[in-house]
Amino acid sequence: MTARVVLLPGDGIGPEVTAAAAAALRRMGEAGGHGFTFDSRPIGGAALKSGQPALPPDTLSACRSADAVFLGAIGNPAFDHLQPSDRPESALLALRRELGLFANLRPARAWPGLERVGPLRPEVLAGTNLVVVRELTGGLYYGEPRGVEDDGAWAVNTMRYSRADIERIAHTAFRLALTRRRRVVSVDKANVLEVSRLWRDVVSGVAGTYPDVTLTHEYVDAAAMKLALAPSSFDVLLTENLFGDILSDEAGAVCGSLGLLPSASLGAGPGLFEPVHGSAPALAGRDVANPIGALASAAMLLRDGLGLADEAQALMRAIEETLAAGLRTADIVAPGETPIGTTTFARAVLSRLQ
Repeated sequence: MTARVVLLPGDGIGPEVTAAAAAALRRMGEAGGHGFTFDSRPIGGAALKSGQPALPPDTLSACRSADAVFLGAIGNPAFDHLQPSDRPESALLALRRELGLFANLRPARAWPGLERVGPLRPEVLAGTNLVVVRELTGGLYYGEPRGVEDDGAWAVNTMRYSRADIERIAHTAFRLALTRRRRVVSVDKANVLEVSRLWRDVVSGVAGTYPDVTLTHEYVDAAAMKLALAPSSFDVLLTENLFGDILSDEAGAVCGSLGLLPSASLGAGPGLFEPVHGSAPALAGRDVANPIGALASAAMLLRDGLGLADEAQALMRAIEETLAAGLRTADIVAPGETPIGTTTFARAVLSRLQ
């Protein structure tokens, strides 16, 4: 197949991990005889530095016409003084909206060989393999009205969801569950929030069309506790925008490092694939970032963006083999072990793709 992939390296460690992901995608394209082309564009703080808006029109146009989009990271504290609508992070919210990306998939798993890296006992972490399905275009991040009163005395954000918004993300979660262990946990705060009561009602209705999938409901505080105490009990975890943002980061910490987490944002337009870890400006340029989240995001791009399941599986297997060989970046190294850098780890994965 032929495919055009837009690369958005972005800020902080974004360019470093994007280079690793792009190299893996090129290797998989060559191995499978696919004609991949890559188009790199500025976004976030990198765009602001060049005098452009955080989401330049040319970047948005390129993304709209792409087959898939890979994003490294967005965020630069040098621009924290700007209004929220002008900061680097605004580009990501705008890109999701403009591409119609309403479903964010964030897998979290216990990687073989890393059972003792995270804060949990290995026997508690064992068997953890979950996916957070996060609604991406509603809730507090997009709801109106929002803003700060001129005198700074108060501020407001609005959590808003329609029945249609909830139905489409619920269908995404249930369809995904059919390919896994057929269990969905829907997370809300229905004991307090009217929006969550609608969420629970709509999700329960959608569940009726998936008789082979078991649905349970959890309040967000209980779900957060269970993620720390029994993460392997989850299969597909369905929730709204803010709760999903928080819980998926917790899942990364439980599994050992945010550097391990990939994600895919899917919807009407081309998919957007990005590691969860953010720009980590303190690590930028030091060749210490963990590229696994980016490499696993590249695997999701192959599978969920381009329909290349075999190539995606091969890339994931190469990551596992690299970890099995004892290679570790600084965030997942055990006491007494010597870490390797971003570039060396990525090369080790590429060597296993030959």
